[in-house]
Amino acid sequence: MGELFTHRRLGEVERKRLLREVLDRVRDPSGCAKVVVFDLDGTIMDNRPRVVAILHELAEVWRARHPNEATALAAATVDDVVYGIVDTMRRIGVSEPTLHEEGFRFWRERFFQDPHLRHDTETPGAGAFVRACYDAGAIVVYLTGRDLPNMALGSFASLRDLGFPIGVVGAELVVKPDFDTPDAVFKREVAPALLRLGEVVAVFDNEPANCNLFLEIHPAATAVFVDTQYAPDPPPLDPRVHVIHSFELEP
Repeated sequence: MGELFTHRRLGEVERKRLLREVLDRVRDPSGCAKVVVFDLDGTIMDNRPRVVAILHELAEVWRARHPNEATALAAATVDDVVYGIVDTMRRIGVSEPTLHEEGFRFWRERFFQDPHLRHDTETPGAGAFVRACYDAGAIVVYLTGRDLPNMALGSFASLRDLGFPIGVVGAELVVKPDFDTPDAVFKREVAPALLRLGEVVAVFDNEPANCNLFLEIHPAATAVFVDTQYAPDPPPLDPRVHVIHSFELEP
């Protein structure tokens, strides 16, 4: 996790107040339908267990050829995982550049594919909060940088298995049409179309650029940055964006 925005994180009382205010906005009977938008990776889902599972698989591949590095990979936990896979490998003791290249290829062939999405877990409190939004009447939109050919089915199954509303009226999974489209470009294209569903009252994302983007397009929305992992060199966060690190409403 980065530390650039830690100083802006809301305390427990303020975080709970913010989340309840979002629920109050959803329940407001005036106007049109209320839409709440959630990113997946790093927002309502923790993908670090997916990374760990891949590292453990790589450890078995390297067991005979690189026993020391294999031992390091096999011992990896979610606390060792940072944003970049090469930085993660360095952190757990794999220092050889040629192994970084091999490890990156191994990770890339698996991380962006349906089968490994089953390892993801929910961000603390996310499932309960998303269900609360849905039960309050929100149209829940999962707007993700995952792509349709490789990750849509696994994303649907993961949402289902973790207990998020999906496969029901009022819950939509929106994915990129292809892998190569940059996430920010895709979200900029899709964000205005959300008005077809109703009023966007809140947006949750773990990328500062996306939070800023949504405020630009939906200035009345409550924009919330989930301070977990994010791409290097993020832009300054709009001062109107709230910062949280979990969705927990109850002790």
